[in-house]
Amino acid sequence: MTGDASGVRTALTRAGRTIRPHPTTPPIRQVLTDRRELMSMGRGRAQSPLVTLRHYARTTPGKLIMIVAVVAIGILATGWYGSNVLEKRTDSLKSMIDVDEPLAEASQVLYSSLSIADAAANSAFISGGLESPELRARYSDALATASASLMRAAGTSGAPGEDNDATDRAINADLQTLATTIPVYSGLIETARINNRLGNPVGSAYLGQASALMQDQILPSAQRLYDRRSTAIADPQQALTIPPYGVYFGLLVVSLALIATSRFLVRRTRRRFNIGVLAALVAILGGLAWLLISGLASVAATNSAKVDGADPLGQLTEARILTQQARSAETLSLVRRSDQADLDQTFATATDSISTTLTHLGGQTADDDGALSSSQVESVKSALAQWRESDEQARAAIEKGDFATARTLTIGSDPSSTASSYAAVDSALTDAITTTRNSFRDDINTAQRVLGYTGTGIMVLSIFAAAALVLGIIPRIREYR
Repeated sequence: MTGDASGVRTALTRAGRTIRPHPTTPPIRQVLTDRRELMSMGRGRAQSPLVTLRHYARTTPGKLIMIVAVVAIGILATGWYGSNVLEKRTDSLKSMIDVDEPLAEASQVLYSSLSIADAAANSAFISGGLESPELRARYSDALATASASLMRAAGTSGAPGEDNDATDRAINADLQTLATTIPVYSGLIETARINNRLGNPVGSAYLGQASALMQDQILPSAQRLYDRRSTAIADPQQALTIPPYGVYFGLLVVSLALIATSRFLVRRTRRRFNIGVLAALVAILGGLAWLLISGLASVAATNSAKVDGADPLGQLTEARILTQQARSAETLSLVRRSDQADLDQTFATATDSISTTLTHLGGQTADDDGALSSSQVESVKSALAQWRESDEQARAAIEKGDFATARTLTIGSDPSSTASSYAAVDSALTDAITTTRNSFRDDINTAQRVLGYTGTGIMVLSIFAAAALVLGIIPRIREYR
């Protein structure tokens, strides 16, 4: 048989022709070698399955099957991992904008409303006798707002007795404190108001007891509640400002594996391209490009939400809390005339902290649409300066013993009174808080929309790539039969 083949080759050479293997088929020697190995495996049926499998793995079809299995599983695993990570990011953004941020906002309003109610109650007591309808309405509205905010701030906290984590248990404890002490506070205020109308000196004792309950229990619980609700936003937001490097790395590794598979096929089959491997590679690279665009855009929007929204929002909220503390100290100074030094120090410390916060914010503001503007910060600064000047005049009157003038400067409606200045500061801070909150929500909504269906898309493209790889390699394996 060898002689015949040699003769045929000699005859064809003499005729000027040379027969070569077709360039689009596997090398004849390799095919014959693989077939001989497969035939020898068939004759050795007495061998154990493990030995047979080991021999088969050394052949080209065996190597192709292993490559397809490993790469396809890697593609599907990467798609599942990427989809899971991206879906969690989308869910975190959705939860942040739909649940966490409204709860934090409700907690902030709760604290501010309670402080406003306390300051209004003190102002009404200072006025003596029957308080003005404006002060009465301010107190009632603030207490009603606080009650509504308390219900919203409770949110999805677990009920007592459930197996909650430490944070939920702490939130529940503060909520329970607020729910039980606010009615007690309002009862004490009503008792103080009745005695004040009747001219009974005991009214000031009830007011002092109510203010002590507010300052020692209610407001600290409200502030802790706000701090924990704010942390629920800050922690996940910090993580969302980091790109999903794990998904990038997984898609890149899968792409390199497909390129290596293509090179292996080129060496073994002499085909430049395999349509299945090429389709799989295009799908994975398309998913990687999609993720790069949407993922980085989402991270940029989330980072903008943090820099232009959450960070200044937290500082402005802290400034508003300090504003309420300063106003409470200011009004209490006319009720408690025995501890002026402590109340003066509380006011000075609070206003100094507010001024420092505004100075810090002033260096970071911009006049971009939707972001906190420098004009808003300057507006708060101007109102704060006027408040400090009015407070100095009121305290000077107190030191002189002119309590009638001090009362007029503290609770009067004149533009130069501390009440008007405080209202201007609180209003300016409220406007700035609204601006930064809207900026935060807009950026988070943008991050959520940009990320959108990227996770689902990565999973679909991975399934398509795995299927294309398998369908593209199967014909090459059949050539060795």
